[in-house]
Formats: sequence, structure tokens, C-alpha cells
Amino acid sequence: MSDRDPHIPVLLNPILREAAPIAGTWVDGTFGAGGYARGLLAAGAEHVIGIDRDPTVFALAEKWVDTYGAALHLVQGTFSDLDSLAGEPVDGVVLDLGVSSMQLDQPQRGFSFLRDGPLDMRMGEGGPSAADLVAELDEGRLADVIYQYGEDRASRRIARAIVRARSEAAITTTAQLAGIVERALPRPKPGQSHPATRTFQAIRIAVNDEFGQLVAGLEAAERALRPGGLLAVVSFHSLEDRVVKRFLQARSGGGGNANRYAPAQTEDAPRFAALNKGISADEDEIARNPRARSARLRIARRTDASAGPVDRARLGLPKLDLEGGL
Repeated sequence: MSDRDPHIPVLLNPILREAAPIAGTWVDGTFGAGGYARGLLAAGAEHVIGIDRDPTVFALAEKWVDTYGAALHLVQGTFSDLDSLAGEPVDGVVLDLGVSSMQLDQPQRGFSFLRDGPLDMRMGEGGPSAADLVAELDEGRLADVIYQYGEDRASRRIARAIVRARSEAAITTTAQLAGIVERALPRPKPGQSHPATRTFQAIRIAVNDEFGQLVAGLEAAERALRPGGLLAVVSFHSLEDRVVKRFLQARSGGGGNANRYAPAQTEDAPRFAALNKGISADEDEIARNPRARSARLRIARRTDASAGPVDRARLGLPKLDLEGGL
């Protein structure tokens, strides 16, 4: 991949190094611009199945995808269904979590507070948009979303400002929402992130059910991987990384209770063997791709133990119930 590509895959080289020699069938569960898929094929994978919930990525791939022939197969869907979408046992699964730089760069998608556009934030087709969420959630639930998914301690102040603003006019654009949040908070100090950063993250996570998708995707990867297969997950904020870390702890017999006062859990046979404690990008990669600064990679190898559901109470998921709120 060159620096001119619209989306540079983060921590690709550590994945290829840990998984070497690359062979067999792999799933790129967050296909995007295809950076991981192309990297895997170049490294020796015979077949890569690229999955994405965003239909626009496949139109962008039309320029180059035919050069790989049958070695690259693209499927629209969510990585929570990757085992059924793959249709066969696989040798590796790569997941790059969160929103892609391509999506952030498209104002019409409504992901970025830096580019005015419709307040959408949906990664796929259908379902409530960010504008729907902002319009329909009551103040308490809106504050809970911003606090639980954005970890913003000013969540109640922000929610109150949003509710006040929407009583005067519908909030339908990213610039409107960013301005409301910005006016509700103190001016940031030099070097601090934009005041709306955490609110936009939180609303995007809620719109796309990102934590529900993440846990279901990790379970699907467990079902799909053949013994000895590798799972590689790249996360971009502490909430995601915590869930991935605790999933792998729980599935590798390393505990992972979310509550240290809870009764000890009986461990099943390990389904994974963790290969690292988390890898961060080095300074060279960060210089080439600033998006890598917050990234964290965790890799684990599948054992031959039977797959099964995970106890979600052990994963440190944000405690938020939006049932009936969207």
C-alpha cells in the first residue's frame, strides 16, 4: 500500500509477521479499501473473503478487484455473521474496528464534525440514523450514550444542550450537532481534541450497535477458525480494546471477570491462545499514518476446543440499555 491510498491499513506488518507464513483462506471482516486483504494476498494467502456492511466500498474496489480473480471474494454483510458468510473453515480473521478514514472523508456519510453533512453515521443500509437518535432519545438516555460510549464526563450538560436545541429546530447536520456541543463546553486548551469528539464517537457507536457487533464478531471468528488459525483485531479506543482483551482472556482460560468481587468462574477448555499482550504502532508507522497512534493490535491462535457462546458479563461492556429508545 502507498501513502496515497485512501485508507492505509494500520498495524498490517505486525499482523503479517505474527501470522507468518501466511497461507490458506482468510477473512478480512472489515474490508474498507481492501488494504488488509491485499496485504494478505501479497504475503501468500490463497483466498481472502472480504466482508463489509458498507455497500459503497465495493463500488470503489471495482477498479482493482478483478486483478485478483477468484483469490478475492467480496461479500456485503456484517462481520458478526462472518462464519456463515465465509461458508467454510478459515485460517485467519482480521478485524479493523470502528469507522474508516474513507467514511470520515465523505461528508455525506455524516461521521465527521470537521465536515458538514447530513447527520447520518450509518455504516450500512437502513436503520435509525444519528439524526433519529438525537431527535428521539430522552435527555437521560442521551446522556447515558455520551457517557458510556464516549466516556465524556460532561455528558449530562451536553445532553441538556442537545435537548434544548432540538426543541427550537431539528438537528439534521453534523455542523449543527458539533456547534451545540462546542457551545456547551469550555474552549479546549491547546493540544486537546475537539469538544465534539467523544459525542460523535458515542452516537456513532450507538447507531451502529458496535459493541453488539464486536462481541458477535468475536464469537463468529471463534466458530469460523480452524485449529491453529489466527484472529487479529485492531482497535482504536480503550472501550473496544477492553472488550477484545477480556474476550481473549476468557477464551484462553485467563480469567477476565469484569467484577473482581464476583464468584470465580469455572473455566472451559481454552478456545484461544493469546500471542501477545497488545501491540502498538511504532514511531515510523505513526509518522506515515497518524491514525495508527491510538491503535492496539491483539492476536490469538485458535485451539481445537469446540466453539461456544461467551459470558458477556465478563467482557466489561458498557452498561447501556437503549431498548425502546430508538
